[in-house]
Amino acid sequence: MQRTPAFALSALALTGALACGLAQAQASEPVIGLITKTETNPFFVKMKEGATAEAKKLGAKVVSAAGKTDGDNAGQVTAMENLIAAGAKTILITSSDAKAIVPAIKKAQARGVMVIALDSPTEPADATDALFATDNYKAGELIGQYAKAALAGKKPVIAMLDLHPGHPVGAQRHNGFLKGFGLQANDAKSNELSRPAEVVCMADSFGDRAKGQTGMENCLQKNPDINLVYTINEPAAAGAYNALKAAGKDKNAIIVSVDGGCAGIADVGKGVIAATSQQYPLRMAAMGVAAGVEYAKTGKKVSGYTDTGVTLIAAKPMAGVDGKDVKTGTDLCWGAK
Repeated sequence: MQRTPAFALSALALTGALACGLAQAQASEPVIGLITKTETNPFFVKMKEGATAEAKKLGAKVVSAAGKTDGDNAGQVTAMENLIAAGAKTILITSSDAKAIVPAIKKAQARGVMVIALDSPTEPADATDALFATDNYKAGELIGQYAKAALAGKKPVIAMLDLHPGHPVGAQRHNGFLKGFGLQANDAKSNELSRPAEVVCMADSFGDRAKGQTGMENCLQKNPDINLVYTINEPAAAGAYNALKAAGKDKNAIIVSVDGGCAGIADVGKGVIAATSQQYPLRMAAMGVAAGVEYAKTGKKVSGYTDTGVTLIAAKPMAGVDGKDVKTGTDLCWGAK
């Protein structure tokens, strides 16, 4: 089987010459585009690894691009236009802006390109042909259930470090966490963040460690009695822990999160994070590439939502809460171990 390299390019660096070359290459092997939010987040690094491995196995070529930062919709739009010019018949995308990316997706589909959302749904969700992703509401519910058991009857004083306004993934995890804890929460279809009285502070972390730390510092200024911290992902959790430790309150608060990267699982083992919901980016990417190859060969498109799985990982199990231990999380994690 011919082994071909995958290309990792910034959105603006996909030159016309390369596009021409790839268009010629597609005659012998399907070209599948992969657009992630950034090129540096370990989650998306693993996603590209999964796409590349599956493409090699199936005789396809993966061309990847990304926004400059999380939230860079313009960069993702440029990437999509360049990938269409490069001959991609399927584009896999983790959208930075669930609404703003939709017109670009519609243009691609009008050119006969199948577009599959990975990890992050668009708004509306049916703007893409299919979605391969974690059940983010369930991921939130799992850590909410764990947090309630871990607090052992104490009155919750909650800080929530979210993604950024309006993103479905952020809303689903946020509201799922509250639902799992047994508090008032919107359902999985809502992109509005619920805020029951027990939530004393909410801040946007953009999934970033430094912004997570700043958000937690601000929350502690508003209420120093916070005893439970929800974070959108593990980098934000690490930032929250730094703020708590600097304030001498790291022993007073439980941190729960979502992702399952190797650094995050290690933090679970160290007690920095009490529990996290692990998701599987490699699986999402492999399924997307396989669907793209099938479309190129037969014209058959995939549709609807496919749940790629989520598992609660905790160092200390809680009665009545289903989960796995740190060893299991480490075996299945992504990123550097």
